[in-house]
Amino acid sequence: MLVKLYVQNYALIKDLDVELEDGLTIITGETGAGKTILLGALSLILGTRADSSVLLKKNEKCVVEGTFRIEEYDLSEFFTSNELDYEPVTNLRREINPAGKSRAFINDTPVTINLLKELGDRLIDIHSQHQTLMLHDNSFQLNVIDSFAGTSKLKTEYKQVYSDYRKLKQEYKEASGKADKNRTDLEYFQFQLTQLEEAKLVEGEQEELEKEQELLSHAEEIKLGLSSASTIFSSDSNSILILLREARMNLDKVKDFLPRGDEIFARTESSYIELNDLAREIEKLAATIDADPHRLAHVNDRLDTIYSLILKHRVNTLNELIIKREELRQQVKSIITSDEHLTELETLFKEATASLKALADDISGKRRSTLQNVENRITDLLKQLGMPNARFRISLTRLDDFAPSGYDYVDFLFSANKQVEPENLAKIASGGELSRVMLCLKSLLTKNNNLPTIIFDEIDAGVSGEIADKVGQILAGMGKYMQVVNITHLPQVASRGTKHYHVYKDDTGDSTITRIKLLTHDERILEVARLLSGSEVTETAIKNAKELLQSASN
Repeated sequence: MLVKLYVQNYALIKDLDVELEDGLTIITGETGAGKTILLGALSLILGTRADSSVLLKKNEKCVVEGTFRIEEYDLSEFFTSNELDYEPVTNLRREINPAGKSRAFINDTPVTINLLKELGDRLIDIHSQHQTLMLHDNSFQLNVIDSFAGTSKLKTEYKQVYSDYRKLKQEYKEASGKADKNRTDLEYFQFQLTQLEEAKLVEGEQEELEKEQELLSHAEEIKLGLSSASTIFSSDSNSILILLREARMNLDKVKDFLPRGDEIFARTESSYIELNDLAREIEKLAATIDADPHRLAHVNDRLDTIYSLILKHRVNTLNELIIKREELRQQVKSIITSDEHLTELETLFKEATASLKALADDISGKRRSTLQNVENRITDLLKQLGMPNARFRISLTRLDDFAPSGYDYVDFLFSANKQVEPENLAKIASGGELSRVMLCLKSLLTKNNNLPTIIFDEIDAGVSGEIADKVGQILAGMGKYMQVVNITHLPQVASRGTKHYHVYKDDTGDSTITRIKLLTHDERILEVARLLSGSEVTETAIKNAKELLQSASN
């Protein structure tokens, strides 16, 4: 619960310090005194956005700090999971500097605005007049029913399974669509792969075949050239070797008489040996060359196959074609594997669907079991609030698919008149009727929700007399289970509070600022009297105020 609120330099608030207690706390004040400003300041530590426009003095920072007693509300896990120091008395602080930049703190540890809001939402519910619009929202209506039905644990489990279900559903959808396309491509890929595998391609084969083709295509010409060269080297007359041998013999005779005779002879000897070896090699090579039309035809066919496949698959070389073959193997394997994966996904998706349906059935069953009780209790409270013919009904229908909170769609139905059947609450109820319905819901939810504090901003607007007194009783009843703060203009409601604060404007200085004062018993009598009679407090009003306060305390 909120035990202390400190506000500095916010709107019309210069410096304000409020201490709060259990039960029903009343806040009153004339219109424009700053009651709503107080809520605006409080909302800063609940994570609302703000800028420098909220500053009273534009050259000073704004500070709002709330002190909460939280040991009874099972929040230690929140602190642990967010790496924050847990304290039974916890401080939430927000600062806005003159540049409009904001900082947030939990127990003096800097945190994000979102984290501040997450904790704030678990500590305080501020109900302003426009919040009745939440009655139009299906999620809010479902949460109301779930609060009565006690589906919290089931919904936590459901949300986890629902998350898995959504992921599997998307994955299965994508895999199924891909599988349909793959099945169309599989036959084509397999045909291409079969062609490449039947070709039995070997790395480097193309170059070897092209060389052999060149050789076989010119075999006769090559053989003739080699034979002619061999004849020149080693024919019986005038061959190179015979002439060179004669030259060697002549040089051998005169080498001893020449200054370089040995050198010239040695070179001639070396040339003879080399050319003789070359002649024998040419002769052997010539013997190996034969025209082979059948082999040439085979080589040409093989190269035609390779060239055709290179052209078909739009690559440049045989090696790239081999890479393409491996890619096709992987594609075919992937398609076959994806079909197996799709089967696995389908099984998992069916299992998740069955688990989700079982949980949704349980949640829906709990919801339906509590509907009549909620309808009756809300209807009874509405009758107590001056609507004798009111009827409140809850329509629960099934959606076509699972939603984040189950498969139920809820619709609150309402009628204030005998002759009119209950219809959609948002369409048929007036603003005052919506406020009363919301008050009834909040009062019933108080016992179900482990929420420390609720603040009402004129939830009693539009009622008076006996109904106002009944509203006060309901708020006081809520105060037995939680901390309730109510801003009101009604004396009947104000008299029900255990504490009473008065908000007013102070014009004594050079500026107008908002202040708040905890009223004494006598001051409270005067304030309730003012609410009864207006600005001029009469003796009759004071007497009536005393009677209201006395009646409320009994």
